[in-house]
Amino acid sequence: MRPITIMVALALLSLTHGIQAETVVYSAKLIRTMEPALPEATAVAVEDGKVLAVGSLGSLSPLIAARCARIDRQFEDKVMTPGFIDPHVHPTVPAVLTQFPFLAPDDWYLPTGDFPGATTPEGYRSALQNLVAQHDDASVPFVAFGYHPLWHGEVWRDDLNAWFGDTPVMLWHRSFHELIGNDAAWELLGVTKDDADAIPHGASWERGHFYELGLRAVFPRMGFLFEPARYMKGMQNFLSMMHESGVTTAADMGTGIFGNPVAEIQAVKAAVASDPVGVRVLLTPIITDFITRQKSAEQALAEVREWQTMNDDQVTVGNHFKLMIDGAIFSGLSQMGSPGYLDGHTGVWMVDVPTLETFAKTFWDAGFQIHAHSNGDAATARFIDLLDYLLRESPRVDHRMTLEHFAYSTEDQNRKLAALGAAVSANPYYHYILSEMYSSEWLGPDRGPQMVRLGSLEAKGVPVGLHSDSPMAPLSPLTLMWTAVARENISGEKTGQGEVMSRYGALKAITIDAAWVLGLEDSIGSIRAGKAADFTVLSADPMTVPLEQLRSIEVIGTVFAGTAHRNQ
Repeated sequence: MRPITIMVALALLSLTHGIQAETVVYSAKLIRTMEPALPEATAVAVEDGKVLAVGSLGSLSPLIAARCARIDRQFEDKVMTPGFIDPHVHPTVPAVLTQFPFLAPDDWYLPTGDFPGATTPEGYRSALQNLVAQHDDASVPFVAFGYHPLWHGEVWRDDLNAWFGDTPVMLWHRSFHELIGNDAAWELLGVTKDDADAIPHGASWERGHFYELGLRAVFPRMGFLFEPARYMKGMQNFLSMMHESGVTTAADMGTGIFGNPVAEIQAVKAAVASDPVGVRVLLTPIITDFITRQKSAEQALAEVREWQTMNDDQVTVGNHFKLMIDGAIFSGLSQMGSPGYLDGHTGVWMVDVPTLETFAKTFWDAGFQIHAHSNGDAATARFIDLLDYLLRESPRVDHRMTLEHFAYSTEDQNRKLAALGAAVSANPYYHYILSEMYSSEWLGPDRGPQMVRLGSLEAKGVPVGLHSDSPMAPLSPLTLMWTAVARENISGEKTGQGEVMSRYGALKAITIDAAWVLGLEDSIGSIRAGKAADFTVLSADPMTVPLEQLRSIEVIGTVFAGTAHRNQ
């Protein structure tokens, strides 16, 4: 290289190093930082995607002058919080289910439209018939999500045959863990009696019913769900749901549930890369995917390590692994301790104890954080036993093993969770939608109102995140916060008031404590210098607005990595 060329290159390099990223200072009526040392502010400076400083326009004035910062006042009459975090979603599930109408006990407001709930068998059948009459694509069955027999009565294959004849119709249970279809639907998909009979637990051909692990006979026949244009539109729906609710980070707690984890990872990455707003998604491999594909724990770990090479700044497969203990709470398949379900039915165990221990220890010893789906108190007991086993076999500090869902537990179990250093990622919406019906049908007037006992956990200092498991609950952290604080059921009655969560505790559970549950507290969850500049912008203060208005606070938009985006 000639001397003149070297000199030019060095000069350009020095200029590049001298270029400073733009400094932007956002002003607000109030900024709730979730940092105890500086809990409130009115201005935050951001640079290169990170928080540079927090305070007021006055206290930041030297920095503003020194860096020629631009002051952005578009949110100066709004309230800012750390970007909301949903620590348990399944992006592929809304991407699939929003392809279809919702017909559930509760009302749903989605990017695809508003779907009023049906709470009686008559109302459900009438609404279902109206929806089926609008179905005009003969290449795929009609599907509606949200059926639940406690509200809608028992509906099986023969009923759907009688109501709809040769029109293929499928009901996707409100739990997502069950499908019911008529003869025409199964014929269209190519699912046969032999397929059902080959499944020891999880299918009834007589009823046209496939559930839990039995769904592995059905999902591979539903390839239309993943046709690229159709699926990517569903993923766009999921991302729109995140933006509209102020969520800047979400954790997928079940990557691979449809049996093709690599394709799922690639699809999530493609959707996020094309999203103009920006989000962070943490992907968590799930044990049932590997069991279905007949992979050992060691093979699973090797695959996950390979997937991690695909990580980028926004979509990552972290050091997290999810176990499955019992069945779905919406299906009544959770494992309840004595006296069990009052009608005499029993739940299901998803994975046997030896297999749980093998997978858990393999990933635990590799430094992964373990998460475990656990709903009933019998499952909580199994979670506690598993954590105790891991700590005895391979003692580990700050393990943060997390119980996912937390539908029902006892006070004694909550004390053990605290003593063992467990964390909890809870779905408080269970109390809202299920506690009244389950009190009368399945759990009785004492256990039903005590579902999702967050007050007990808060009193014991157990770290808690609140999740939607969307669409088990609306993808709306403010709705989750309201359900945890109000403990109001679907009929508007306040029950189980001894288990209310404080408003500050609930706000922590969708920000800094949710970040802690995911091991991301060093980068997100609060507003302080050095963290990602991810904020949620609200029309009112969730700490002071009247309780009945909490879930209705307007989400104005988000700031992601320092760039502001307003919701339309």
